[in-house]
Amino acid sequence: MAGEASTADIAARLAAVTARIAAAEAAAGRAAGSVRLVAVAKGHDRDHARAALDAGHRLFGENRVQESERKWPALRAAFPDARLHLIGPLQTNKVREAVALFDAIETVDRPRLAAALAKEFARSGRCPDVFVEVNTGAEPQKAGVLPTDADAFIRACVGDYALPVKGLMCIPPMDEEPAMHFALLASIAERNGLAGLSMGMTADFELAIGFGATHVRVGTAIFGDRPGG
Repeated sequence: MAGEASTADIAARLAAVTARIAAAEAAAGRAAGSVRLVAVAKGHDRDHARAALDAGHRLFGENRVQESERKWPALRAAFPDARLHLIGPLQTNKVREAVALFDAIETVDRPRLAAALAKEFARSGRCPDVFVEVNTGAEPQKAGVLPTDADAFIRACVGDYALPVKGLMCIPPMDEEPAMHFALLASIAERNGLAGLSMGMTADFELAIGFGATHVRVGTAIFGDRPGG
């Protein structure tokens, strides 16, 4: 599936991914519809997201607040039931905009951000779902709380900041077998009583479903490669 998909291709690609998710659910002995597909539209223009919306899809992921501010207000005016997850790093100076725009923030990973979100939730009265991002590979260049610090940070998010933590998110290292990272994230979620697991992308989402993913973040298999790589 190299190259950017045309808008005409997107409905067919979306249907193919949805069928693969259903097959993976069945293979794992999980209920049909237990996995949500987050269609990752980052780097793709409004017409590509519109093609997926026209095909009936409603849950999308974006990496950047500013890109989303340009792309999504018009789309959400046309499709009020569309839902948007922030799956990229969030800087504290963009918290107000993010809370206004997104229905879930999947990348909460540090106390300062948790505090800023709590303050904005109280100010605005708007309360997107929260996922804690865990850096399962302890990669120094990557965002996310370290696995050894995850339990304490989750407790702080729920207890000290009263955030609506629904689950955990991870991005395994590119050069490692993802299964051990999915298993680690699932174990952290289980001992903290969290049901949500956002894990698995185009290359490995079926494997992630076998480890309990509730949300898979798929971009390339739906929209093709992002323009410019």
